[in-house]
Amino acid sequence: MSPLQFYRDQAVRSHAEANAATLDNVRERCTRAATAWEDMADRISRTEALKAEREAATAALR
Repeated sequence: MSPLQFYRDQAVRSHAEANAATLDNVRERCTRAATAWEDMADRISRTEALKAEREAATAALR
């Protein structure tokens, strides 16, 4: 499993835990965790896109 997929899976799990939580503080904690997992997934996604662009540009120069 790639780190990107792992982070996305964790975000989904955290959202599910937030929806199932009965206590406000637990719901808030799970929501914050989901947001953090989504942010990490977004960063990896952007990094992979930039890497692909850079590799394509390098290949085009050859």
